[in-house]
Amino acid sequence: MLAFVLDITQNKPANSKENENDEVKQYMDYQRKLNHINLVKHSLDYAKNQLQENIDSSESEKLSQFLKNIFPISHQFADVETLMLMLRKLMNSHNSSNNWYRMNSFYHAVVFESMKEFVKFYNLLLVESPEKAKDLGVSEGTEVDFEDWSYLYFQDMDFHIGKNLSYTHYPFAKRNKTIEGKWQERINEGKSKVEALKAIQADYEIDDTSMKILLGQKISPPDLELLYTSVENPIYEALTEVEDGRWGVMDGESLLDHTYYMGAHLKVWEWRKREEVEAETETVMDQLTKSSKK
Repeated sequence: MLAFVLDITQNKPANSKENENDEVKQYMDYQRKLNHINLVKHSLDYAKNQLQENIDSSESEKLSQFLKNIFPISHQFADVETLMLMLRKLMNSHNSSNNWYRMNSFYHAVVFESMKEFVKFYNLLLVESPEKAKDLGVSEGTEVDFEDWSYLYFQDMDFHIGKNLSYTHYPFAKRNKTIEGKWQERINEGKSKVEALKAIQADYEIDDTSMKILLGQKISPPDLELLYTSVENPIYEALTEVEDGRWGVMDGESLLDHTYYMGAHLKVWEWRKREEVEAETETVMDQLTKSSKK
């Protein structure tokens, strides 16, 4: 099984705040509709099949455009054969029930881009062919919020530094922008691109594989290894331990509680922003209608 920040085998999470906060409960109700194992599985399978179809077309220009559109970051560090190998390794690891497989930033980039594309396809399928969507067993007929999923399940998105996320991803976007700014500051001081990034690596705990991606380096054979540990190892145990007010967590809360609570806040912010935009749009349309009648 692929190991993300949260345990993807847990499909019915609860939060200590949901009984006293309707918005948190609404958010957690959405979370309980998701089957993360199936979501990741179908995302990887969809990406592999799409890649294979474009390879089989024997049209180099079509394949090149496909890679730029679907794997805008991954295709820069891995050629077609390597991308296919990575997707197969990811699928085989995900299908293993005996071990957790940890991914480096190269793999995170591939998974992120695969899931982003599949979620677009799946959400459209919910509208155009709901029975087919239902057969996939991903979300009980509910549209998947990829931005929210990314916030919860990816450690960071350092592989996206300097590139457009195409989503808000607020916590990651803020971090990425900060790192990008500090990197540029060091370059302006006269350091090379490599020296400047190395100078801030420790301050922001940027891992070595993210460093390689940001510096435009290709993936190497050692980077293709997925680190595994037995599923019997409690790698997620710390998330459910009740805290004593450290790290911004309230007394009596676990880190998992806090993570979902903050996710709900981000989601509610998005809902309210959407409502504000819709309300403003209605006001503008009303004014336009009144003006046209004069």
